[in-house]
Amino acid sequence: MPRIFSEPQLVLATHNKGKVREINDLLAPFKVKVVSAGELGLPEPEETETTFIGNAKLKALAAAKASNLPALSDDSGLAVAALDGAPGIYSARWAGPNKDFNFAMERVEDELKGKADRSAKFVCALSLCWPDGHCETFEGEVHGTLIYPPRGNQGFGYDPMFVPTGHNITFGEMEPNAKHAMSHRAHAFKQLVAACFKV
Repeated sequence: MPRIFSEPQLVLATHNKGKVREINDLLAPFKVKVVSAGELGLPEPEETETTFIGNAKLKALAAAKASNLPALSDDSGLAVAALDGAPGIYSARWAGPNKDFNFAMERVEDELKGKADRSAKFVCALSLCWPDGHCETFEGEVHGTLIYPPRGNQGFGYDPMFVPTGHNITFGEMEPNAKHAMSHRAHAFKQLVAACFKV
């Protein structure tokens, strides 16, 4: 039986402002006060796991224990079929120390040269952990195709090069509400809400 979230405040275990914005929007209906690990000055733990779920749990547990509040962590990334799932859990690292996603998208494009398959998916693992060590974890995906050059300045990360299946615009060109309705994060979030939040 999943544990129901009943506290008034939640820590988002991230320093990524784009993720903070998206998750804040998704949590808005539940009247939860959301504060990010960045705002609390919590350190970013080293991501030593080999899966999205493993890293999400690691980050949420670290933030829950450091803040003594429940913490929600998102570990997500782009998995490219022709690159054997890369960059995957290393999606942020491909952007380098300055988190330059134009550089990261260029690297993906370089690695794809000569490959016909441009299919990819975004994967999102969400982990909600409490200070006592209890965690609930969920995973969502959205499939699509990669284009280059990137288009649009909505969203963040690899969004401007990802065209979701059934659409002809990138996540970077899509209105935030339209993306929220169908993204990998939205799929994982629906599972989280169904299990842990009383609507």
